[in-house]
Amino acid sequence: MPRPGFLPAARPGPNRRRTVRGAAWATAWAVAVVLCALSAWSYADTRGDAALGQAKARDAVLTAGQRGIARLNTVDPAHLDRDLAAWLATTTGPLHDQMVRTHAADAASLRASGTTTRGVVTDAAVTELDTRAGTAKVIATVQVTVTPGSGTAGPDRKRFEADLARDGGDWKLTALTAVPLGAS
Repeated sequence: MPRPGFLPAARPGPNRRRTVRGAAWATAWAVAVVLCALSAWSYADTRGDAALGQAKARDAVLTAGQRGIARLNTVDPAHLDRDLAAWLATTTGPLHDQMVRTHAADAASLRASGTTTRGVVTDAAVTELDTRAGTAKVIATVQVTVTPGSGTAGPDRKRFEADLARDGGDWKLTALTAVPLGAS
């Protein structure tokens, strides 16, 4: 028997539980819809952003510069024709013209030496980029493993500055200059 002035706790009925559960789901869905709308608006806002286009161009220049510098520091006499063709494919402008002129002499010299080199870019940065003119500069440090025709492999560390130009849709090297390690 209940005490006077005290009522037993009422249990929520099935309709009340459904109402609370329905409100919670409706709130969750509303939050999800708002978050999706904000994400879509943010994406649409940055998609045409000039800074994003500049960043994409910078990344493309950096990748092409690293790949080109590594390529021009890599040669295997066993695959000389392939490697020299890759040198030509990664260059344009004055550097390309020079390589075309010296192709036969370079091939003979590399074949005679029997030296294999493998360049790996360890660090690089874009120092200049003009997307309208289609020009850029990249600096890089390269670890070159040199294996003489008769001898053991030895590492050599080098620094380069490369000029690049847009050639069609690709960035290619137009100049490659060694930077002395003591220079700043």
